[in-house]
Amino acid sequence: MTRATTVRAVLAAAVLLVSVLITLTMSPRLGLDLQGGTRMVLQAEDSGTAKADRESTDRTLEVLRKRIDSLGVTEPTLTRSGEDRIIVELPDVQDPREAAEVIGRTAQLTFHAVRAPGTSGGGPTLPDEQGRALALGPAALSGAGVKEATAAFDAQQGAGWTVSLDFHKDAGRDWTRLTGEAACHPFQDERRRVAIVLDQQVISSPQVSPTVACGTGLPSGSTQITGSFAADEARELALLIQGGALPVPVEIVEQRTVGPTLGAAAIDASARAALIGAAATALFITVVYRLFGALAAVALAAYGVISYAALVALGVTLTLPGLAGFVLAIGMAVDANVLVFERAREEYALRPGRSLRTSLTAGFRHAWSAVADSNVTTLIAAGLLFFLGSGPVKGFGVTLGIGVLASMFSALVIARALTETAARSRFVSDYRGVNGIASPGRVRTWIARRDPRLMRSPRRWLLISAALMAVAVAGIVVRGVSPGVEFTGGRLVEYATSRPVDVETARTALAGAGFADAEVTTAGAGDISVRTGDLDNDGEHTLRAALAEVGGETSKVRDELIGPSLGDELRRNALIALAIAVLVQLGYLAIRFRWTFAVASVGALVHDVIILVGAFAWLGRTVDGIFLAALLTVIGYSVNDSVVVFDRVRELWARARSEPLADVANRAVLQTVPRTVNTGMGALFILTALAVLGGDSLADFALALLIGIVVGTYSSVMTAVPAALVLERGSKAPPPAWIRAPRGRSGAGRRDPHDNGARV
Repeated sequence: MTRATTVRAVLAAAVLLVSVLITLTMSPRLGLDLQGGTRMVLQAEDSGTAKADRESTDRTLEVLRKRIDSLGVTEPTLTRSGEDRIIVELPDVQDPREAAEVIGRTAQLTFHAVRAPGTSGGGPTLPDEQGRALALGPAALSGAGVKEATAAFDAQQGAGWTVSLDFHKDAGRDWTRLTGEAACHPFQDERRRVAIVLDQQVISSPQVSPTVACGTGLPSGSTQITGSFAADEARELALLIQGGALPVPVEIVEQRTVGPTLGAAAIDASARAALIGAAATALFITVVYRLFGALAAVALAAYGVISYAALVALGVTLTLPGLAGFVLAIGMAVDANVLVFERAREEYALRPGRSLRTSLTAGFRHAWSAVADSNVTTLIAAGLLFFLGSGPVKGFGVTLGIGVLASMFSALVIARALTETAARSRFVSDYRGVNGIASPGRVRTWIARRDPRLMRSPRRWLLISAALMAVAVAGIVVRGVSPGVEFTGGRLVEYATSRPVDVETARTALAGAGFADAEVTTAGAGDISVRTGDLDNDGEHTLRAALAEVGGETSKVRDELIGPSLGDELRRNALIALAIAVLVQLGYLAIRFRWTFAVASVGALVHDVIILVGAFAWLGRTVDGIFLAALLTVIGYSVNDSVVVFDRVRELWARARSEPLADVANRAVLQTVPRTVNTGMGALFILTALAVLGGDSLADFALALLIGIVVGTYSSVMTAVPAALVLERGSKAPPPAWIRAPRGRSGAGRRDPHDNGARV
C-alpha cells in the first residue's frame, strides 16, 4: 500500500468513526413539516411612532416570545429573518387560531383616562367589557412601560383572582399621575375608571380604589386590578398586558400547519425510498463494475453516514424537501465513481500492458477535472436555493450542498482507498471478470461496434430540440402554468375525513357555507384539498365544520396560508433565482471552457427549463417552491452532464488539432455515453423510488426531477454539443494546444492562453 493510499485510508476511517459516533449520540432536528406543527412568518410594519427596522423587530420578537411562552407550547422557535420578519415555529400546534389570536393582537397597548359620557377628550369612544360606550382621553402611556403583569389568587383578603401591575420607572410616574387624576372623581363615576385598550378593544377598565386620594395616585409596584375574575380570565388579562406592547405592528404573511401523521408518513416513505433506491443503485453499479462497483457501493453507504452526521452536527433543520435532497444526493454520489471507472476502462483498453492499479490511478487523475467542474455547478444550484429560496426550499439547498461535498469525499477518498488497495491484489488483477475495469463494458462495446456518426448533421438535432421547446411553449400558452399558493397568495388546506367525500359533494357543502369560490380537489388517499383566496383562521374553522357535516370527523392534514405581498415576493425571487442561475453558470463555464462551449451549455439549460415547465403545464401540475427546487437542481444536473462531455471534447481536440471538430465531438460523445447512461440510471433508481414510495408530498418533486434528468441527459449531448459545433464555425479562436507533461509528472499541464484557463 502506497503512502498516499494509507493517508486516504486513515482519513476515511477517522471521518467514518466520528460520523458513526455523531449518528449514534445525536438526534436530527426535524422541521415542522416532519414532526407536525405550525409555522408563521410575521411581517413587521411601520407605525406612527416607530419604524420597522432591525432593532424594533428584535424588541418585537422578545415580546412575542413572552406571549407564546404563555401558551405552553413545547420548544417554540422564534427567529428574525432579514430586517423586518419574524419566523415563529410552534411544534404540535395543529389549530393555529389560539396562537394567531395571541400573536395577532398587533396594536400597541395603551392606558387612557375616561371622560364624561357624551364628551370627547381627544381619544376614541369604545365599548367597555359590558358593552357600554366609554369616551376616552388620549393615551397617557403605552404598554411598553409595563415591567410585569401577573395573575394571582388572593386568599387572605378574599379578593379572588387579581392582576398585579409593575411599571418601569418613567412609566410608573405616568401611571401615578393618571390614577391620581382619576381619583379626583367620585366613586362609581365613569371618570374614576382607567381604560386599558388593546387592538381598539377595552380589555379592562377598573375603578381606582376609594382609598386612593385625589392627586396621589397609585405607585407602580402596588397596583392591583380586582374583579370577579375566573382563573383563565385573570391569566389572559395578565398575558395581554404583559405581552401586549409591540414596538411595531406585525402581520401574518405566511402560515403553514402540518399534521403529525403526515409528517410521520413522509419520514417513513422517504426512508423506504432511500433504502430501496440506494439498494437498487448499489446493485446496479456492482453488476456493471463487479468488485470495484461493490467497493463503490460500500463507499456509497459511508457517504450516507457521513452526510447524515454532517446534517445532525451542523444542526440543520431537516425538512421534507431537505429529506428528498438527502435521498437524491445518494444517486448523484454515484456520478464521480462512474466517471473514474469509465476513465480507468479507457486507460486499460488503450494500454493493455499496464497494470490495473496504474489504469485506476490514471482514471482518478484524468476524471478529476470533470468531477470538480460538475460538482461545482451543482453546488452553485444548491447555493442559489439557500440564498434565494424560502422555508423548506432552503433546507433542500443545504442538504443538497452537504450531500455533494460528502459524495466527493466518499468517491475520491473512501472509494479510492478501497479500490487502490484491491487493485494491488494479484487475484483481482489477473481475473478480468472480477475487477470490472479490465473489460470495456457492454455499452462501450456496442457503441464501438456500431460507431454511429451522431454529429454529422448538428443542425438536425437543433431542429428536434426546437420542436420539443415549441411543444412545451404551446402547453404554457394553451394550458397555462398553474402557480401554487406560494406564488399567488391565498390559502390551501388539506383535510382527512372519516367518511369518503367526492369532490362535488364537498363543493356543494362549502358553497352552502359561503365558500362558493373555493377550489376543491382530491389530495390522494381520499383526502380533500381546498384552495381559497383571503381566509382567516375563523373562516377556516367554519370551512372545516361544513366538510364535517358531509364527511364525518374531519382533521386537518396540511394548511398553507400565504399573504399576497409575500406571494409577489416569492414569485419575484423565483424569477431572480432562475436568471442568476443562468448567468452564474454561464460565467463559470466561460472561465473554465471556451465561450462557445459555455453558451451552448447555457442554451441546453434554457431548453431543459422550458421543456420542464411546459411538461408541468400540459400535465396540469402545480408550480410552487418545491418545483423551483427541482428546477434549479435540474439546471445543476444539466450543466453537470454538459461539463463532462465538453471536458472530453476539449481533451480530444487538443490532441488532434487538425481533425475536424465534428469528428472530435462525435468521438467525445461516444466515449462519454457509458458514463451518462450509468450515472442517469443511478439517479433514476432513486427518483423512481421517491415517486412511487415517497407519497403525495414528494410525487411532483420526483416527477419534475425525473423529467428534468431525462431531458437534461438528452440536451447535454444532442443540444449542447450541436450548438457548440454551430457556434465554433464562426469562432476565430484556435483549438486548445496539447502540451505533453514532462516525464514523471503525468497529467500535469500548462495553461492554454487561447482556451480561457482550460487544463489540457
